[in-house]
Amino acid sequence: MPEGDTIFRSARALHQALAGHKVTLFETAYAPLASVNDQTPVAGRTIEQVEARGKWLLIHFSGDLILVTHMRMSGSWHLYRVGERWQRSRREMRAVVATAEFEAVAFNVPVAKFYTADTLARHSEIPKLGPDLLGAEFAEDEAKARLLAHGDQEIANVLLNQRVMAGLGNVYKSEVAFAAGVNPFRALRTITQREMEVMVDVAQRYMKANVTDGKGEGIVTYASGRTTRHAMDREERLWVYRRQGEECRRCGAVVMMRKQGVQVRSTYWCPECQPWVGMGDVPVGDRTRIQQRKIS
Repeated sequence: MPEGDTIFRSARALHQALAGHKVTLFETAYAPLASVNDQTPVAGRTIEQVEARGKWLLIHFSGDLILVTHMRMSGSWHLYRVGERWQRSRREMRAVVATAEFEAVAFNVPVAKFYTADTLARHSEIPKLGPDLLGAEFAEDEAKARLLAHGDQEIANVLLNQRVMAGLGNVYKSEVAFAAGVNPFRALRTITQREMEVMVDVAQRYMKANVTDGKGEGIVTYASGRTTRHAMDREERLWVYRRQGEECRRCGAVVMMRKQGVQVRSTYWCPECQPWVGMGDVPVGDRTRIQQRKIS
């Protein structure tokens, strides 16, 4: 499922391929987009920038026009050389932005809308996003303040709230809570300052680790599976996500799963590594053990 790291990599690849080039073709399966294109054609405009903001992908065209998309659970952007065969069916195409050399194709993207800079600021969800974990200048203090403002809500639900920190999805939600040693069903007001700092630090560190391509200046259109453990083996990449009933990689206890929140999303955790009580309520002996546990 697309999370902030996936959108960041997509935006980076699209920007490298398209920025600075003129649009030769715009095509869409969505009537509202087609209507805007009929009135103010996209073809002939220059693609100025492609960027990610949390889970949103924005394509900026000259003449103050911005295509904003959200992948939800199954959408994706593909990049092809002109004339190259698409990997998905044309029936799944929702939008095409083509230049003389490349075609950017949005498949099964459920949210797509044109904005101007003014309407984006006034009528979209973008300005309401919390600090972007992959942003050039991540506002750590603001992220912590936004976390604390949701003290009565369960930790994992707050981590998913894009108005708190932008970019985290269901995989990272469980992985970050595990790394911080916090039970995802605790009220956020019960966490300690140390737990807060670890959650924010690990969230940013995990996200950044999954967008580093290490391939120089070339256009990167594919990345290996998401990992939070520096392991390349598919079965070893994550700590707890989708590991219900298996042994915890750290302590050997059985990993558990429970549905959580209004959207009934699956949350995974280790009951031994992620105790219900806050650090301040743990007996001194146990507190020392928890403080010394390696944060990965």
